[in-house]
Amino acid sequence: MKPTRPSVKAVICTVSRLVRDSRAATAIEYGLIAALIVVGVIAAIGGVGTVTSGMWNNTSARVSAVTPR
Repeated sequence: MKPTRPSVKAVICTVSRLVRDSRAATAIEYGLIAALIVVGVIAAIGGVGTVTSGMWNNTSARVSAVTPR
């Protein structure tokens, strides 16, 4: 059995119904807010990672300087 393709009229009707629906706009707004939060979290983790890496490198250097060879 072949899958049926939707007619052009059905596609246009569906698209126009989505454009009129205010829930779609709300979902897009929530998606944009979530995306901005993710970008902020990634930037914060990157900054913390850099500081933490520097801290561990400093600790490693101090331990190496004290440890007898």
